[in-house]
Amino acid sequence: MGMAVAVVLAAGLGTRVGADGNKAYLPLAGRSMLAWSLLTPAEHPDIDRTILVFRRGERDLAAATLRRELPHAVVELVEGGDTRHASEFNVLGHLAPDIEAGTVDVIAIHDAARPLAGPEMYRNAVALAREHGGALPALPLRHVAGVADATLVAGVAPATLRPTVGQGELMRVQTPQAFRAPELWRAYRCAERDGFTGTDTSSCVEHYTDLEVRTFPGSATNLKVTYLRDVAVADLLLNARVGSGPTAAPR
Repeated sequence: MGMAVAVVLAAGLGTRVGADGNKAYLPLAGRSMLAWSLLTPAEHPDIDRTILVFRRGERDLAAATLRRELPHAVVELVEGGDTRHASEFNVLGHLAPDIEAGTVDVIAIHDAARPLAGPEMYRNAVALAREHGGALPALPLRHVAGVADATLVAGVAPATLRPTVGQGELMRVQTPQAFRAPELWRAYRCAERDGFTGTDTSSCVEHYTDLEVRTFPGSATNLKVTYLRDVAVADLLLNARVGSGPTAAPR
């Protein structure tokens, strides 16, 4: 069994949340969102290496944030690309020598915008990826309805709606998503060759491999900070976590 690597992606912007710049550096409960998202994998016994993918031009900001907020954590820095997919390709290229040597066998990719992913989520993702090939946390989408007949007649919309899928058949996918490293790297090399861009890690894996990707229960608190209201909710939840455990930010 090789090493498990956790990758935290923080190369995006914060347009929808209203941030002036990269939302990963928004303050939450005494730390930046980025630091909270790195804290769990950096301290996790099942994770051997943790990598932060930073936005181009923000290496100094990322390094200073880590020194100030996670002074004891060992975190590697890799520059991101213009898209999520490009950032993933960059970090896989960084890991390629260790993947090809068999040193790294599982990679878990997580969004910096999900600062509340807990240790159990990483434990499940890594274990299932090693056993089956891939794993991702998911929650069922409930109360889904579709249009029974989408044809417009004389400008009149259909009068009826009916459920088109049962509860539990559609899922809301979260991160961290974990995959066996050799197949993941091969999928991204194929995507680079073909000009394919996936919406997330699992979409590229699904397109180019036959890996069996298992889902496991996600968490309602593992929210993605996308809008301004999400900042307030995440701050509240993290403050509650600080109050109940030894994870208070350094003063």
